[in-house]
Amino acid sequence: MRRIIVLGSTGSIGTQALDVIRANPRRFELVGLAAGSNAEMLAEQAAAFHVEDTALGATEAEQLVRDVDADVVLNAITGSIGLGSTLAALTAGRTLALANKESLIVGGELVLAAAKRDQIVPVDSEHSALAQALRSGTHAEVRRLVVTASGGPFRGRTREQMLDITPQEALAHPTWDMGRMVTTNSATLVNKGLEVIEAHLLFDVPYDDIDVVVHPQSIVHSMVEFVDGSTIAQASPPDMRLPISLGLDWPNRVGGVGRPLDWSTATSWTFEPLDDTAFPAVDLAKSAGRAGSTFPAVYNAANEQAVDAFHEGRLPFLAIVETIARVIEAHEPPQSLTVESLAEAEGWARRKADQLIAQV
Repeated sequence: MRRIIVLGSTGSIGTQALDVIRANPRRFELVGLAAGSNAEMLAEQAAAFHVEDTALGATEAEQLVRDVDADVVLNAITGSIGLGSTLAALTAGRTLALANKESLIVGGELVLAAAKRDQIVPVDSEHSALAQALRSGTHAEVRRLVVTASGGPFRGRTREQMLDITPQEALAHPTWDMGRMVTTNSATLVNKGLEVIEAHLLFDVPYDDIDVVVHPQSIVHSMVEFVDGSTIAQASPPDMRLPISLGLDWPNRVGGVGRPLDWSTATSWTFEPLDDTAFPAVDLAKSAGRAGSTFPAVYNAANEQAVDAFHEGRLPFLAIVETIARVIEAHEPPQSLTVESLAEAEGWARRKADQLIAQV
Protein backbone atom coordinates (compact mmCIF):
# COMPACT_ATOMS: atom_id res chain seq x y z
CA MET A 1 0.00 0.00 0.00
CA ARG A 2 1.31 3.43 -0.95
CA ARG A 3 0.90 6.35 1.44
CA ILE A 4 -0.15 9.46 -0.49
CA ILE A 5 -0.03 13.21 0.11
CA VAL A 6 -2.19 15.28 -2.25
CA LEU A 7 -1.26 18.94 -2.71
CA GLY A 8 -3.89 21.07 -4.43
CA SER A 9 -6.56 18.67 -3.23
CA THR A 10 -9.51 20.98 -3.91
CA GLY A 11 -8.66 21.56 -7.58
CA SER A 12 -9.56 19.47 -10.62
CA ILE A 13 -6.55 17.12 -10.47
CA GLY A 14 -6.70 16.88 -6.70
CA THR A 15 -10.37 15.91 -6.52
CA GLN A 16 -9.92 13.31 -9.27
CA ALA A 17 -6.93 11.89 -7.39
CA LEU A 18 -9.15 11.48 -4.35
CA ASP A 19 -11.62 9.59 -6.55
CA VAL A 20 -8.83 7.17 -7.52
CA ILE A 21 -7.73 6.74 -3.89
CA ARG A 22 -11.31 6.25 -2.69
CA ALA A 23 -11.89 3.53 -5.29
CA ASN A 24 -8.71 1.66 -4.32
CA PRO A 25 -8.58 1.52 -0.50
CA ARG A 26 -6.33 -1.55 -0.47
CA ARG A 27 -3.83 0.11 -2.76
CA PHE A 28 -3.60 3.69 -1.48
CA GLU A 29 -3.77 5.39 1.91
CA LEU A 30 -4.28 9.16 2.00
CA VAL A 31 -2.09 10.61 4.77
CA GLY A 32 -1.94 14.33 3.94
CA LEU A 33 -3.94 17.02 2.19
CA ALA A 34 -3.11 20.59 1.20
CA ALA A 35 -5.19 23.28 -0.50
CA GLY A 36 -4.52 26.81 -1.60
CA SER A 37 -7.36 28.70 0.03
CA ASN A 38 -10.53 26.57 0.14
CA ALA A 39 -10.45 25.75 3.85
CA GLU A 40 -14.05 24.52 3.96
CA MET A 41 -13.59 21.95 1.19
CA LEU A 42 -10.23 20.89 2.63
CA ALA A 43 -11.90 20.18 5.97
CA GLU A 44 -14.62 18.14 4.26
CA GLN A 45 -12.00 16.06 2.41
CA ALA A 46 -10.00 15.48 5.58
CA ALA A 47 -13.11 14.29 7.40
CA ALA A 48 -14.17 12.00 4.54
CA PHE A 49 -10.76 10.30 4.41
CA HIS A 50 -9.98 10.51 8.14
CA VAL A 51 -6.83 12.54 7.45
CA GLU A 52 -5.33 14.42 10.38
CA ASP A 53 -2.47 16.20 8.60
CA THR A 54 -3.63 19.10 6.43
CA ALA A 55 -2.17 22.37 5.20
CA LEU A 56 -3.50 25.61 3.77
CA GLY A 57 -1.28 27.67 1.49
CA ALA A 58 2.06 27.00 -0.19
CA THR A 59 4.29 27.43 2.86
CA GLU A 60 2.25 25.03 4.98
CA ALA A 61 2.15 22.56 2.07
CA GLU A 62 5.95 22.47 1.95
CA GLN A 63 6.10 21.80 5.68
CA LEU A 64 3.49 19.05 5.36
CA VAL A 65 5.63 17.30 2.74
CA ARG A 66 8.66 17.44 5.02
CA ASP A 67 6.86 16.30 8.18
CA VAL A 68 4.42 13.58 7.05
CA ASP A 69 5.62 10.08 6.29
CA ALA A 70 4.56 9.27 2.72
CA ASP A 71 5.64 7.28 -0.31
CA VAL A 72 4.17 9.57 -2.99
CA VAL A 73 3.49 13.29 -3.14
CA LEU A 74 1.04 14.37 -5.83
CA ASN A 75 1.81 18.02 -6.53
CA ALA A 76 -1.32 19.43 -8.17
CA ILE A 77 -0.75 23.02 -7.07
CA THR A 78 -1.36 25.55 -9.84
CA GLY A 79 1.49 27.88 -10.79
CA SER A 80 5.16 28.32 -9.95
CA ILE A 81 4.27 28.71 -6.27
CA GLY A 82 4.43 24.90 -6.24
CA LEU A 83 8.24 24.89 -6.68
CA GLY A 84 8.92 24.77 -2.95
CA SER A 85 6.75 21.69 -2.50
CA THR A 86 8.38 19.98 -5.48
CA LEU A 87 11.86 20.52 -4.04
CA ALA A 88 10.66 19.47 -0.57
CA ALA A 89 9.24 16.20 -1.94
CA LEU A 90 12.42 15.39 -3.84
CA THR A 91 14.81 16.17 -0.98
CA ALA A 92 12.61 14.13 1.39
CA GLY A 93 13.02 11.14 -0.93
CA ARG A 94 9.34 10.86 -1.92
CA THR A 95 8.18 9.81 -5.36
CA LEU A 96 6.89 13.01 -6.95
CA ALA A 97 3.74 12.62 -9.03
CA LEU A 98 4.03 15.91 -10.87
CA ALA A 99 0.94 17.68 -12.12
CA ASN A 100 2.43 21.09 -11.30
CA LYS A 101 4.44 21.47 -14.51
CA GLU A 102 5.35 25.06 -13.68
CA SER A 103 7.61 24.00 -10.79
CA LEU A 104 9.75 21.85 -13.10
CA ILE A 105 9.78 24.46 -15.84
CA VAL A 106 10.69 27.29 -13.46
CA GLY A 107 13.07 25.24 -11.32
CA GLY A 108 14.73 23.56 -14.30
CA GLU A 109 18.18 22.30 -13.44
CA LEU A 110 17.60 22.89 -9.70
CA VAL A 111 14.72 20.39 -9.74
CA LEU A 112 16.64 17.90 -11.87
CA ALA A 113 19.65 18.16 -9.55
CA ALA A 114 17.45 17.35 -6.55
CA ALA A 115 15.78 14.37 -8.24
CA LYS A 116 17.04 10.81 -8.22
CA ARG A 117 16.53 8.53 -11.20
CA ASP A 118 12.81 7.84 -11.86
CA GLN A 119 11.80 9.91 -8.81
CA ILE A 120 9.60 12.25 -10.88
CA VAL A 121 6.53 10.67 -12.48
CA PRO A 122 4.59 13.02 -14.83
CA VAL A 123 0.83 13.35 -14.39
CA ASP A 124 0.06 15.62 -17.35
CA SER A 125 -1.74 13.41 -19.86
CA GLU A 126 0.79 14.20 -22.59
CA HIS A 127 3.86 13.43 -20.49
CA SER A 128 2.30 10.36 -18.96
CA ALA A 129 1.65 9.18 -22.52
CA LEU A 130 5.28 9.84 -23.45
CA ALA A 131 6.53 8.00 -20.36
CA GLN A 132 4.37 5.01 -21.26
CA ALA A 133 5.48 4.99 -24.91
CA LEU A 134 9.15 5.40 -23.97
CA ARG A 135 9.03 2.00 -22.27
CA SER A 136 9.03 0.54 -25.80
CA GLY A 137 12.68 1.41 -26.47
CA THR A 138 15.92 2.79 -25.08
CA HIS A 139 16.77 6.47 -24.90
CA ALA A 140 19.28 6.03 -27.73
CA GLU A 141 16.51 4.62 -29.94
CA VAL A 142 14.30 7.72 -29.64
CA ARG A 143 14.18 9.91 -32.74
CA ARG A 144 11.41 12.32 -31.82
CA LEU A 145 8.74 13.13 -29.26
CA VAL A 146 5.37 14.18 -30.66
CA VAL A 147 3.22 16.12 -28.19
CA THR A 148 -0.43 16.31 -29.17
CA ALA A 149 -2.60 19.40 -28.69
CA SER A 150 -6.37 19.72 -28.94
CA GLY A 151 -5.89 23.10 -30.59
CA GLY A 152 -8.14 24.72 -28.02
CA PRO A 153 -11.33 26.65 -28.79
CA PHE A 154 -9.72 28.72 -31.56
CA ARG A 155 -8.21 25.95 -33.67
CA GLY A 156 -8.22 26.93 -37.34
CA ARG A 157 -8.57 30.66 -36.74
CA THR A 158 -6.16 33.25 -38.07
CA ARG A 159 -4.71 36.00 -35.91
CA GLU A 160 -7.13 38.44 -37.48
CA GLN A 161 -10.02 36.24 -36.39
CA MET A 162 -8.82 36.34 -32.78
CA LEU A 163 -8.61 40.10 -32.34
CA ASP A 164 -11.79 40.36 -30.25
CA ILE A 165 -11.68 37.15 -28.23
CA THR A 166 -13.47 37.43 -24.87
CA PRO A 167 -12.54 35.66 -21.62
CA GLN A 168 -15.74 33.62 -21.84
CA GLU A 169 -14.74 32.35 -25.29
CA ALA A 170 -11.23 31.52 -24.11
CA LEU A 171 -12.62 29.41 -21.26
CA ALA A 172 -14.82 27.30 -23.56
CA HIS A 173 -12.35 24.42 -24.01
CA PRO A 174 -13.69 21.68 -26.31
CA THR A 175 -12.31 18.73 -24.37
CA TRP A 176 -10.98 19.34 -20.85
CA ASP A 177 -12.53 20.90 -17.75
CA MET A 178 -9.70 22.89 -16.16
CA GLY A 179 -9.15 26.02 -14.08
CA ARG A 180 -8.97 29.56 -15.47
CA MET A 181 -5.20 29.74 -15.92
CA VAL A 182 -4.70 26.33 -17.56
CA THR A 183 -7.76 26.71 -19.79
CA THR A 184 -6.60 30.12 -21.02
CA ASN A 185 -3.11 28.73 -21.57
CA SER A 186 -4.65 26.03 -23.73
CA ALA A 187 -6.43 28.67 -25.79
CA THR A 188 -3.20 30.60 -26.42
CA LEU A 189 -1.13 27.38 -26.76
CA VAL A 190 1.12 28.68 -23.97
CA ASN A 191 0.25 25.49 -22.13
CA LYS A 192 1.65 23.46 -25.01
CA GLY A 193 4.80 25.58 -24.94
CA LEU A 194 5.21 24.82 -21.25
CA GLU A 195 4.66 21.14 -21.99
CA VAL A 196 7.44 21.16 -24.59
CA ILE A 197 9.85 22.58 -22.00
CA GLU A 198 8.64 19.98 -19.51
CA ALA A 199 9.13 17.16 -22.02
CA HIS A 200 12.69 18.30 -22.70
CA LEU A 201 13.50 18.38 -18.97
CA LEU A 202 11.79 15.09 -18.12
CA PHE A 203 13.06 12.97 -20.99
CA ASP A 204 16.33 14.67 -22.01
CA VAL A 205 15.34 15.04 -25.66
CA PRO A 206 16.59 18.12 -27.62
CA TYR A 207 14.06 20.81 -28.46
CA ASP A 208 14.64 20.26 -32.16
CA ASP A 209 13.36 16.70 -31.67
CA ILE A 210 10.12 17.65 -29.92
CA ASP A 211 7.17 18.44 -32.18
CA VAL A 212 3.61 19.56 -31.49
CA VAL A 213 0.76 18.24 -33.62
CA VAL A 214 -2.89 19.27 -33.37
CA HIS A 215 -5.23 16.36 -32.62
CA PRO A 216 -8.73 17.73 -31.90
CA GLN A 217 -10.21 14.44 -30.64
CA SER A 218 -7.75 14.30 -27.69
CA ILE A 219 -7.61 10.50 -27.88
CA VAL A 220 -3.92 10.08 -28.75
CA HIS A 221 -2.25 11.85 -25.85
CA SER A 222 1.27 11.86 -27.32
CA MET A 223 3.63 9.70 -29.35
CA VAL A 224 7.25 8.62 -29.53
CA GLU A 225 8.95 8.06 -32.88
CA PHE A 226 11.88 5.65 -32.83
CA VAL A 227 14.93 5.41 -35.08
CA ASP A 228 13.57 2.41 -36.97
CA GLY A 229 10.59 4.45 -38.18
CA SER A 230 8.03 3.03 -35.77
CA THR A 231 5.80 5.33 -33.72
CA ILE A 232 4.31 4.26 -30.40
CA ALA A 233 1.20 6.18 -29.34
CA GLN A 234 -0.79 6.10 -26.10
CA ALA A 235 -4.52 6.37 -26.74
CA SER A 236 -7.48 6.51 -24.36
CA PRO A 237 -10.64 8.57 -23.86
CA PRO A 238 -9.86 11.95 -22.27
CA ASP A 239 -9.95 11.19 -18.55
CA MET A 240 -7.26 12.44 -16.17
CA ARG A 241 -7.84 9.59 -13.73
CA LEU A 242 -5.69 7.32 -15.90
CA PRO A 243 -2.48 9.41 -15.76
CA ILE A 244 -3.21 10.29 -12.12
CA SER A 245 -3.40 6.61 -11.20
CA LEU A 246 -0.10 5.92 -12.97
CA GLY A 247 1.46 8.83 -11.10
CA LEU A 248 0.33 7.38 -7.78
CA ASP A 249 1.53 3.81 -8.47
CA TRP A 250 4.08 4.02 -11.32
CA PRO A 251 4.85 1.85 -13.19
CA ASN A 252 1.87 -0.27 -12.15
CA ARG A 253 -1.52 0.15 -13.80
CA VAL A 254 -4.64 0.49 -11.67
CA GLY A 255 -7.46 -1.69 -12.99
CA GLY A 256 -10.77 -0.08 -13.83
CA VAL A 257 -9.60 3.48 -13.37
CA GLY A 258 -10.64 4.54 -16.87
CA ARG A 259 -12.90 3.30 -19.63
CA PRO A 260 -11.33 1.77 -22.76
CA LEU A 261 -11.91 2.95 -26.30
CA ASP A 262 -14.93 1.51 -28.11
CA TRP A 263 -13.50 -0.26 -31.16
CA SER A 264 -16.93 -1.42 -32.28
CA THR A 265 -17.88 2.10 -33.37
CA ALA A 266 -16.54 3.80 -36.51
CA THR A 267 -14.26 6.64 -35.44
CA SER A 268 -11.93 9.09 -37.17
CA TRP A 269 -8.83 10.62 -35.61
CA THR A 270 -7.25 13.60 -37.34
CA PHE A 271 -3.85 15.24 -37.03
CA GLU A 272 -2.91 18.71 -38.26
CA PRO A 273 0.29 20.77 -38.19
CA LEU A 274 0.42 23.58 -35.66
CA ASP A 275 -0.10 27.07 -37.14
CA ASP A 276 2.93 28.82 -35.66
CA THR A 277 1.87 32.17 -37.12
CA ALA A 278 -1.51 32.19 -35.40
CA PHE A 279 -0.14 30.53 -32.25
CA PRO A 280 3.52 31.57 -31.72
CA ALA A 281 3.62 30.52 -28.05
CA VAL A 282 5.24 27.13 -28.71
CA ASP A 283 8.17 28.53 -30.71
CA LEU A 284 8.60 31.21 -28.06
CA ALA A 285 8.70 28.55 -25.34
CA LYS A 286 11.34 26.58 -27.25
CA SER A 287 13.47 29.72 -27.48
CA ALA A 288 13.12 30.30 -23.75
CA GLY A 289 13.94 26.67 -23.06
CA ARG A 290 17.06 26.75 -25.22
CA ALA A 291 18.22 29.92 -23.45
CA GLY A 292 17.79 28.11 -20.15
CA SER A 293 18.69 29.74 -16.83
CA THR A 294 15.74 31.91 -15.69
CA PHE A 295 14.19 32.37 -19.13
CA PRO A 296 11.55 29.60 -18.70
CA ALA A 297 10.63 31.12 -15.32
CA VAL A 298 10.25 34.53 -16.94
CA TYR A 299 8.09 33.02 -19.72
CA ASN A 300 5.78 31.49 -17.13
CA ALA A 301 5.61 34.50 -14.81
CA ALA A 302 4.92 36.98 -17.60
CA ASN A 303 2.18 34.72 -18.89
CA GLU A 304 0.48 34.49 -15.49
CA GLN A 305 0.38 38.29 -15.22
CA ALA A 306 -0.91 38.64 -18.79
CA VAL A 307 -3.64 36.02 -18.32
CA ASP A 308 -4.90 37.77 -15.20
CA ALA A 309 -4.93 41.10 -17.07
CA PHE A 310 -6.86 39.52 -19.96
CA HIS A 311 -9.56 38.22 -17.65
CA GLU A 312 -9.75 41.58 -15.91
CA GLY A 313 -10.35 43.32 -19.23
CA ARG A 314 -7.00 45.11 -19.28
CA LEU A 315 -5.35 43.19 -22.13
CA PRO A 316 -6.50 41.79 -25.50
CA PHE A 317 -6.23 38.05 -26.08
CA LEU A 318 -3.44 38.23 -28.66
CA ALA A 319 -1.44 40.55 -26.43
CA ILE A 320 -0.93 37.75 -23.89
CA VAL A 321 1.82 36.08 -25.94
CA GLU A 322 3.05 39.43 -27.25
CA THR A 323 3.62 40.53 -23.66
CA ILE A 324 5.55 37.34 -22.87
CA ALA A 325 7.79 37.91 -25.89
CA ARG A 326 8.56 41.50 -24.89
CA VAL A 327 9.38 40.52 -21.32
CA ILE A 328 11.70 37.73 -22.50
CA GLU A 329 13.41 40.13 -24.90
CA ALA A 330 14.17 42.52 -22.04
CA HIS A 331 15.36 39.86 -19.59
CA GLU A 332 18.96 39.62 -18.41
CA PRO A 333 19.59 36.32 -16.62
CA PRO A 334 21.57 36.10 -13.35
CA GLN A 335 25.12 34.80 -13.24
CA SER A 336 24.09 31.74 -11.22
CA LEU A 337 20.82 29.86 -10.84
CA THR A 338 19.55 29.57 -7.28
CA VAL A 339 16.14 29.52 -5.62
CA GLU A 340 16.75 33.16 -4.72
CA SER A 341 17.74 34.24 -8.24
CA LEU A 342 14.72 32.41 -9.63
CA ALA A 343 12.45 34.30 -7.26
CA GLU A 344 14.09 37.58 -8.22
CA ALA A 345 13.69 36.83 -11.94
CA GLU A 346 10.04 35.93 -11.47
CA GLY A 347 9.41 39.11 -9.52
CA TRP A 348 11.12 41.18 -12.19
CA ALA A 349 9.13 39.45 -14.94
CA ARG A 350 5.83 40.14 -13.20
CA ARG A 351 6.69 43.81 -12.68
CA LYS A 352 7.89 44.17 -16.28
CA ALA A 353 4.74 42.48 -17.60
CA ASP A 354 2.56 44.76 -15.48
CA GLN A 355 4.43 47.78 -16.82
CA LEU A 356 3.90 46.68 -20.43
CA ILE A 357 0.26 45.82 -19.81
CA ALA A 358 -0.39 49.28 -18.37
CA GLN A 359 0.84 50.77 -21.66
CA VAL A 360 -1.65 48.86 -23.80
